[in-house]
Formats: sequence, structure tokens, C-alpha cells
Amino acid sequence: MKILTQKKVSGKFVWILAFLILGFGTAQAQVIADNFIGSNINPDFQAPVPGIRVGEPFLNANEISNQEATSNPENSISRVGFSLLPEPKDIIGRWNLTLDMNGKEAPSWLEVKLSGISTLVGYFVGDDGSARPVSKVNFENGKYSFSIPPQWQVSNNDLKFEGVLEGGKLVGSIHHPSGSKYAFVGERAPSLVRDKKPTWGQSIKLFNEKDLSGWHADKAENQWVVKDGILISEKSGANLITDAKFEDFKLNVQFRYPAGSNSGIFLRGRYEVQIQDDYGQEPSNVLFGGIYGFLTPNEMAAGKAGEWQNYEITLVGRRLTIVANGKTIICDQIIPGITGGAMDSKEGLPGPIMLQGDHGPVEFKLIELIPAVY
Repeated sequence: MKILTQKKVSGKFVWILAFLILGFGTAQAQVIADNFIGSNINPDFQAPVPGIRVGEPFLNANEISNQEATSNPENSISRVGFSLLPEPKDIIGRWNLTLDMNGKEAPSWLEVKLSGISTLVGYFVGDDGSARPVSKVNFENGKYSFSIPPQWQVSNNDLKFEGVLEGGKLVGSIHHPSGSKYAFVGERAPSLVRDKKPTWGQSIKLFNEKDLSGWHADKAENQWVVKDGILISEKSGANLITDAKFEDFKLNVQFRYPAGSNSGIFLRGRYEVQIQDDYGQEPSNVLFGGIYGFLTPNEMAAGKAGEWQNYEITLVGRRLTIVANGKTIICDQIIPGITGGAMDSKEGLPGPIMLQGDHGPVEFKLIELIPAVY
């Protein structure tokens, strides 16, 4: 080949030449080799593909540390052979974030999309509140950043996000509207696509109508009690969580609430189905039957305060169907990610059923689950 006859290439560069030919074709490989390999390196040469910086000799992977061979922590640039510069599009997708909030882990979530030719936009879920739009995700010097106004925080400061890609993970910090700064690590969210349809197992009665067996509170003080076969939270306090964890399931729940109250059911401890006194309101993703901040019911099916109501919920992977008071209000829709108030962001793992008790009073008298079988 012309490349091999024009240049004296040692055996250790054979794999490099093969890579160039496979990646760019013989003609382009010749140009890169002539300007890149050997003693006469042309520092002004520009590679025929974006993201490759030439003018530096190839590094032998045996001559540098494993850390250097995979990434440069300061600029996230690969050092083996040539430099792969991070590109704006590399962040596109969904990310499950875990924040370090003064030694305590807290879940968060980010989705980044391409809008038009080059603008990055997104959605963000913080350690509380609902999913919020991000009008623009900036990219400069290998760093991604954006800011959004406060939601439930009593502050005039924006939330500021900064992160870089390192080793396939998104790492960085969030400047909270309160003034605190929290480090985070993000991993790409799993698709949760199932290879086959489930069959359904035996029904499990999660609430025995006698006591709190099979449940635990997330706070030391537990306001949940059982009276006359009804599970009751009379005031704001702890959330109630099943000891068991589940993956895919059908869940049948009967509940009621007083006027003006607010509660919810967290599926796998991560996706809140809103329970709220919204009779007569227009449907919304933050009102009755909505997946908080994400999915909007096709109609408002809420009954009046004080009436017993019912959810029949089917969750398979990310696919969700909700029948509320006999009406299908969400039909086989995709839940994008965790909602505000989630227990964690580990979407690939089974999780519990969590009843929200840190908002308003609520009562339950039937909680039955049918697990999926594969």
C-alpha cells in the first residue's frame, strides 16, 4: 500500500494504520498518516473529520497510565492515539443523578434533547418539586451548564447546573437556590424495555386491614394508624413504605381524602401518581391522576372530597396505564424518569410502593398488587 511504502512505519503502528483505513478510507488515511506519523509532523494539518486533533505524536498505551489512557480529568479528552474532543451532542439522553447533600444521597434527573440544528434543551427534576423545562443547555470548553429559576424554594436565586462527561458518567455540581452547592454523579437511565409480555401472578394483599405489618415509615415519628380496617394518616408526617420491592405489577388502590388535601402513590418508590382534591378542575400533570410533572390524564376523573375513589394501575417497564374511578385516564404511556420526591434514582432496580404522608390527610382501605411473571 502507498502508506506503507512511503513511510517507514514500525510494527507498533500497524494497528493505527488499520484503524485509519477502516474509519476513513485509504485516501483519507494516507493524508492523516502523512501529516501525523513520522518525524515531519505538520502542526497546522486539520483532520478530515471533526473531533480529531492532530499534530501530536501517537501515545503508546503501554507508556501511559490507565487513567491517562481513558481520559484527562481536566478536559475529558481521550489521550490514546489521538484526541477525541467532547461534543455537545454527547450529553443527549436521560440521566439519573445522585446528589451528595451534606453526606446524604438525594435523587435528581435530567433529560437533554436536540432542538433544531444545534440547540440543546431539556427537562430537569431536582431533589424536590416537579419536572421543569430547561430552555437551553450550554456547552463551552467541554463543560455543560444551564440555569433555571427557583420553584418551591423561598429564594430569588436561580438553580445552576454544571457538569462534564467523564468515563461515560456525568459529574459536576448543582448550585441550589438556597446558596448551597452539591456534587452529583449521573448515569445514563436504563430503557426498561421488556423483551416479552408478562403473565400475572397471584394477588398480594399489601394492607391486611389490621395493622402496619409489611410497612415501615421513613421518619422516626409515624402518624399512620389502622382504625376499623382503614389505613389513616390524619396529619402531615412520615411517608409509608412497603418492606417488599417490586418490578412490574398491577396495583389496585381505594382511597379518600378531605377537602383540599394532597397525597400520592409512588410506584417503585420513584414515580408519583398524584392524589389530590381536584374535582371539577382541568386535567394537569400535577393534579389528580397525573404522573407528577410528566404525564397528564386525558380527563379529570377525580370524585368529590370525602368519597371513596379507586386507581387501577399497570406498570411494565416505563409503560403505564391508569384507570381512575372506572375511566382510563392514562393509556400505555412512557414515564420519562423519576418524579420529585422519589426515594432514589436507581431506575434499573425493583422498588417499593410508597404512600405519601408528608402533605395532607389521606385514608386507604384496599391496597392489592399482582406481580408480573416473566
